[in-house]
Amino acid sequence: MAAFFSRLPSIPYPPEQDGFFSPVTSTLDWCEENYVVTQYSAEIINTLTNLLFIYLAAKGIRNCLKNGHDTVFLVAFIGYLLVGTGSFLFHATLKYPMQLVDELSMIYTTCLMNFATFSYGKSRLYSTVLAIGLVSLAAFITLYYHFLQDPTFHQNAYAILTAIVLFRAMYVMEVNIRPRFKSKEREAANPRPHGGVKAVQEREDIRDQEILSKMWQMIAFGLSIFLGGFAVWHLDNVHCSQLIQWRREIGMPWGFVLEGHGWWHLMTGTGAYYYIVWGVWLRHCLNYRQDEYELYWPNFWTMPQVVKRQAGGHANGSTKKEL
Repeated sequence: MAAFFSRLPSIPYPPEQDGFFSPVTSTLDWCEENYVVTQYSAEIINTLTNLLFIYLAAKGIRNCLKNGHDTVFLVAFIGYLLVGTGSFLFHATLKYPMQLVDELSMIYTTCLMNFATFSYGKSRLYSTVLAIGLVSLAAFITLYYHFLQDPTFHQNAYAILTAIVLFRAMYVMEVNIRPRFKSKEREAANPRPHGGVKAVQEREDIRDQEILSKMWQMIAFGLSIFLGGFAVWHLDNVHCSQLIQWRREIGMPWGFVLEGHGWWHLMTGTGAYYYIVWGVWLRHCLNYRQDEYELYWPNFWTMPQVVKRQAGGHANGSTKKEL
């Protein structure tokens, strides 16, 4: 690969150097060499790839406001925006306060999604206790991480919280939407037209089976991208010295392709966006609003959105012109 790129016109990498925000005070300094492209960004590729977070956050916030999704998801997209902005500032400066904004906003947004998932359909007392527990957990992680200053602790906490909310949401989806798993309580609460006529039940069961199939496609696609980002991130950490050598052999801009942490941003940012959109759609389905909302996801290379159906049962075509 290096031999192929070496035949292309390129710009040699300058030596790693100090820059506008020097010295580095963060506990992490990633594989991208510092200040080799500009004096005003320590890790330019790791910085700019966070623009995807900012774009998708703006897309999600606009969609929530336009289509009337639950407030908790609007707040989740604002948290997602904070993650991208914090990461942008962290990689641009490599300063410890910006590192905290980046990493802790990931924890807070994941705690919020845990609240959205575990509090649905519960009593106000349960939701209040859950909220207090999650706020306390977030505060503990914040203080203990600041005390330890060990990135492994943050990474493990984030992974555990993410796994918990993901598996819980999958369980809720299956139990409450798949026809053969629906509980008697939810069946009794379902405001079916005509009191649950068999023909209506069959139509709704077919509809819900199709929704579940689409949801699992969305989960598989988003999770594959997310885990793929983790794999690239791991390779970037383990083989950093070799990657730096290859980048210097092939020069700029081709060496930018080998910035693994930048790929981590693009892939995990996409996967996290898919998860929040899935959560929005799942919430509408749990509220028996499947005939009012639908997933607009025409193909795998476009970003999904949950939109209101127009009269006639079709998604609002204006979504094609959104951000």
